[in-house]
Amino acid sequence: MFINDDIGKLILRLTLGFLTLLHGLHKIIHGIDGIKGMLANAGLPEVLAYGVYVGEVLAPIMILIGWHTRIGAGLIVINMLFAIGLAHAHELLDLTQHGGWALELQGFFLFTALALIFTGPGSLGINRK
Repeated sequence: MFINDDIGKLILRLTLGFLTLLHGLHKIIHGIDGIKGMLANAGLPEVLAYGVYVGEVLAPIMILIGWHTRIGAGLIVINMLFAIGLAHAHELLDLTQHGGWALELQGFFLFTALALIFTGPGSLGINRK
């Protein structure tokens, strides 16, 4: 049988880490001015925008290599709560024209990261924490 929790956790880590990192790379290339604007409109300091590099670059790398995965996943959870609160709160209860949740991608990142907080990286990570 093909039952192996560690391979399942590795697939979960690689999927979340890779897909989140792509968003971070986009922000490295194109900047974070839009995020600064959203923070300013919400009355928050623009310097918080640099946290996106922690949540979308550093945290995914941590998760990909299995180094303090739970901390990396927690950083992604925080990042996604900010993203949903600042950019997507108006879509929280919306469905797409095809019946899917309008925040499927954000929900995937948030809840997959939350799952990794509880499961950890498995034995195929650097420090298994």
